[in-house]
Amino acid sequence: MGQGGEPRRVRAHDGELGAAVARAQEGDEAAFAVAYRFVQPALLGYLRGLVGDDAEDVASDAWLEIARDLGRFKGDGAGFRGWTATIARHRALDHLRRQKVRPRSSALEQDVLELPGPHSTHDQALESISTEAALELVGGLPRDQAEAVLLRVVVGLDAPSAARVLGKRPGAVRTAAYRGLKRLAKQLGVQGVTDDGPRTLGESK
Repeated sequence: MGQGGEPRRVRAHDGELGAAVARAQEGDEAAFAVAYRFVQPALLGYLRGLVGDDAEDVASDAWLEIARDLGRFKGDGAGFRGWTATIARHRALDHLRRQKVRPRSSALEQDVLELPGPHSTHDQALESISTEAALELVGGLPRDQAEAVLLRVVVGLDAPSAARVLGKRPGAVRTAAYRGLKRLAKQLGVQGVTDDGPRTLGESK
């Protein structure tokens, strides 16, 4: 996948990924290995944001389930990334429950549902923040923002796909990602991501 996991770079391989998945569904083990190599770096990055150092173990559990259920998957390369992210997320939440550690809850969830997200600056921000920077800083975000940023930046999903993974409306995920990126951009000094002035995350419009 090359350096980083920016959405544009991840999406560039969706045609090859879709073809590999189709061959893997017909029993081609080498093709499954190709699909794994396309998806695993981003999936591992997403899981690292959810479960930290246990990401490798959770990813292994997720890939066992992915391999077992591969025949039931229907879709293209982008769809496969969303499907695998959903499975990985379920395994991560199971892992956290077993540890009796609940993922961070967000007091902002309802607030986020009601806020519009400016698309142009949001998409520019998605392209300008690297996987490494997102992973380094995302731990300090509220959970809804953290997951939205991870799915958009690290896994490279579009808003509707990320929304399906999270069980939310696309607008809510887009806005959560936008707010998270604004906060990250402020720390990274990225230009063009802030809007009409500084506002604390707890405030609503």
